[in-house]
Amino acid sequence: MTSSTENGREQGAGHAGGAEARPGAGHAEGAAHAEHAALRLGAGRVGRPHGLDGGFHVSAPRPRLLAAGVSVQIGDRAFTVRRRGGTEQRPVLHLQGVEDRDAAVALRGLEITVAADSAPSLGEDEFWAHQLEGCVVHDGRRTIGTVARLLELPSCEVLEVSREEGATLLVPMVKDAIRGIDVESRRVDVDLSFLGETP
Repeated sequence: MTSSTENGREQGAGHAGGAEARPGAGHAEGAAHAEHAALRLGAGRVGRPHGLDGGFHVSAPRPRLLAAGVSVQIGDRAFTVRRRGGTEQRPVLHLQGVEDRDAAVALRGLEITVAADSAPSLGEDEFWAHQLEGCVVHDGRRTIGTVARLLELPSCEVLEVSREEGATLLVPMVKDAIRGIDVESRRVDVDLSFLGETP
């Protein structure tokens, strides 16, 4: 399970590194659908201006969320992506309504967000970070804790698991550590013995 960042992986999207993502057993209720609809995903931050026509660099980008035509929110204002240039690692964004350098400067440092329900579909065994946060972690029948967040380390991504007792557990997003993920039933199955802990 990996997410890409400036080295070509996208932040916030976890991949199951070969671990089996089992189909969900349950169905979301209306409240869960409403919560998902209101959820917003961070797509980066407005960086330094690029040129004189309102373009700007995006820092900490999640390029899959920043395609042309996508509606984004910056501060309390909504914009539509007019076009995206640059590279995947260093995109340059042009928004409708941001027409000159001064307008881009006024937005600098603000977070860019996208509605979760407009996020593109991910590949098999890939997950957005918010889908994993709050999942209950098990090793077989034993409950280990709850996923607090997805972290990106230099070597791989890891799940930070909060436990009622003991230190926080870091689970690498690789198939040897994770047997399966079921986001609909909010369950992650891990192999504690691979992590060097007694089951």
